Amino acid sequence: MSDLNPDSEASESQEIPRQKIGSAFTEEALGEISDRVLIGRLWGYMRPYSGIFIFCLLLLPVISALQLVRPWLLQIAIDDFLVPQTLEGFWVVLVAFGLAVLGASLVQFLQFWLMQLAGQRALRDLRQAVFDHVQSLAVSFFHKNPVGRLMTRMTTDVESLAEALSSGMITMLGDLFTLFGTVMILLILDWRLALVSLAVLPILIVITAVFRYLLRKAYREIRVNVARLYAHLQESIGGMSVIQLFVRERVSAREYQSINRDYRDAYVRAIRWDASLYAIVETIGSVTIGLIIWYGSGQVLEGVVTLGVLVAFIEYMNNFFIPIRDLAQKYNLLQSAMASSERIFGLLDTDESVDDDGTQPPPEGPFTIEFENVWFAYDARAEDWILRDISFRVESGEKLALVGHTGAGKSTIINLLMRLYDVQRGRILIDGVDIRDYQLRPLRRRFAVVLQDAFLFDGSVRDNVTLGRDIEEEAFEEAVNASNAYTIARRYAAGFDHHVAERGANLSSGEGQLISFARALAHSPDVLILDEATANVDTETESLIQEAVERLMQRQTSLVIAHRLSTIRNADRILVLDHGQVVESGAHDELVKGDGPYRTLYRLQYAEDYASIVNDGS
Repeated sequence: MSDLNPDSEASESQEIPRQKIGSAFTEEALGEISDRVLIGRLWGYMRPYSGIFIFCLLLLPVISALQLVRPWLLQIAIDDFLVPQTLEGFWVVLVAFGLAVLGASLVQFLQFWLMQLAGQRALRDLRQAVFDHVQSLAVSFFHKNPVGRLMTRMTTDVESLAEALSSGMITMLGDLFTLFGTVMILLILDWRLALVSLAVLPILIVITAVFRYLLRKAYREIRVNVARLYAHLQESIGGMSVIQLFVRERVSAREYQSINRDYRDAYVRAIRWDASLYAIVETIGSVTIGLIIWYGSGQVLEGVVTLGVLVAFIEYMNNFFIPIRDLAQKYNLLQSAMASSERIFGLLDTDESVDDDGTQPPPEGPFTIEFENVWFAYDARAEDWILRDISFRVESGEKLALVGHTGAGKSTIINLLMRLYDVQRGRILIDGVDIRDYQLRPLRRRFAVVLQDAFLFDGSVRDNVTLGRDIEEEAFEEAVNASNAYTIARRYAAGFDHHVAERGANLSSGEGQLISFARALAHSPDVLILDEATANVDTETESLIQEAVERLMQRQTSLVIAHRLSTIRNADRILVLDHGQVVESGAHDELVKGDGPYRTLYRLQYAEDYASIVNDGS
């Protein structure tokens, strides 16, 4: 029952053969998956703790025996002591009864604690497996699925399994033990009275089968609606500034009200079936007790059975219907857990990751990059091509700029180079080798990307620069100095230990970009990629960033995407893209004096500078 290390636990739980239950990560893809398959998948995460599970199973007969012995002791007390009106030796029965109660309580406590321990460890492994899988998925997956929906898979759906894994399943087995033992004892005490008592079992079996279908459907609807609720909340909170600026509160509230109402209705349906099942079991139990009293009283008067046997029968039947009621409750819990496990394993079975089949380590140091007849579409089936037969080469140490109108394919080139997507036609080569032949993670480490919107994590400025890696202080200081991010430390008393709120909410856009530049430099990349890195900053910060860019671009190969042409004047070569094709190539001065799209772009941005260049040329 010893705890294993997290790595070995996760690996062992993932080695089990899995039945694919749906590759599409959509609500509509959830089908009627058998409980046997789902429980088999869940058992894979319990397997590392099978020792605890087996020990708890061995405790079940002990608990059942201690519970079932109490009505028998009650029968002895009535028939052997109360009816004869003698108390000699009665203390033995009392002590035995007390020991049975105390023993059952202690053993139940031990079993419950151990199952909670094993269940929480299994849930930890499952959460880790889901998170690791989500990190391996391609960016295209996150473009198609709302964050709120993913959050429900990774939080509420996993948590809904907690009681099922921790105690629900083992308790159901214990209840079955108790039911079986009760039936055996009833038959031994008096088979005729037992048949009367158990006549309701066929009715209970039919009712349970009907409610199984209704509850499973109801809990599936609950999980679907809570995912919609989370998705709307995440979107609304993330876009709260837009909602308030455009006075959209009422519209957003109405949308939330509709989703919230659907969630309520789904829950009410589940409660209705749950309450109905409980009420039916209670009614059948009361009717059965009435039958026992009616039939058993006649048997007592005729001397067929003793009063103690009748009282024991009533007590056993009460004990019989308690586990049935518990089974009904635990069954509802199990149905909720099965609905959640469908969704969790649907996510785990989603295969939208970029293939990582490459075995060759990427080259160290400077290398060449070449796009060779590349075609790409985000929806290849529609053949809505973003890039069309594009070819170019970036030499080691070269500073290449990409310009063009919105939608021309500039950022797509970066996405393909970083293998966030893979090309449909053509190849991307690094030192003459297809990038798909390189190991993915080491390949990405050779690049550093500074995006238009710098993403900052909750933590300190230093944490956002190092991203948790062990970077020497000298390298850190060099990065913040070269990127001009040292100016942030001067503005805040805590310096680089200044706390950064979620998504950098307490920093300006310019400060976020400076941190992003420092992050890029601190990780010593071979290729620096700047994607509209100065688009959202003020003039003062832009000058700091421009200075940092000049320093950074002197050190390694650089690819720069820019709408502000001032940031790429010193590039060795500029590619002008239009509708996914390279329509012009050359240095800044050459393209400005030419008669192509670049001159038009420059004239629109810098009319006065353009006029002086034309006059000087004439």
